[in-house]
Amino acid sequence: MLENKEGQAVPAVVFHTRENNDWLDVSTETIFSQKKVIVFALPGAFTPTCSSTHLPRYNELSAVFREHGVDEIVCLSVNDAFVMDAWKENQDAANIRFIPDGNGVFSEGMGMLVNKDDLGFGQRSWRYSMLVNDGVIEKMFIEPDVPGDPFQVSDADTMLRHVAPDAVQPPRITLFSKAGCSHCSRAKQALLSKGLGYEEIKLGVGGVSYSSLVAVSGAGTTPQVFVNGENIGGADELEHWLRQIG
Repeated sequence: MLENKEGQAVPAVVFHTRENNDWLDVSTETIFSQKKVIVFALPGAFTPTCSSTHLPRYNELSAVFREHGVDEIVCLSVNDAFVMDAWKENQDAANIRFIPDGNGVFSEGMGMLVNKDDLGFGQRSWRYSMLVNDGVIEKMFIEPDVPGDPFQVSDADTMLRHVAPDAVQPPRITLFSKAGCSHCSRAKQALLSKGLGYEEIKLGVGGVSYSSLVAVSGAGTTPQVFVNGENIGGADELEHWLRQIG
């Protein structure tokens, strides 16, 4: 049975991490003492739900969390430090701190270490999220104990509704680009100047082709910018939209 540990201190653990190609031991005291920290734990780096949804959304909403008193957001998985560092680089998630619970000691102390031998994973963390205030667990969102890999309550939006129910969420922006495209560079700079984060999908990378762009946007030029699922067009249209929202 997965145990809710609200009101209890996080387990005292030392994580073996990597920094600048050197080993660096980091304690839970260093991570949590005198800070408000969100932790989201997941079964494994590079796995589908973790990479496509769980991690990216926390990264997207990081600025909103910080505006409402959260000092740091931690992604934890029972993976080694090399795998977690490679995943961080792959995901371009600069707003998240990646912590490798390589031996599963923290996950076991949380009562969240589960057997996933059926997937060839061995012992892994159950998927959950929590808000930790000065080392004490204030709130936990634990995925239901059902077969598979449920993803219903540990997401970033659920946590944000707990932390700041009235928070205004930033628009979800996706930008299709290609190498050497000056208009793409202009669009990205325009977004950055407004402090708006975005997901970039590059033609020619990860199987995304010109045909993919046309299928999604109906247009064959880059950039193509989507805001909350709506295609607003290229760099000129984006600049017009940015002027409208101030």
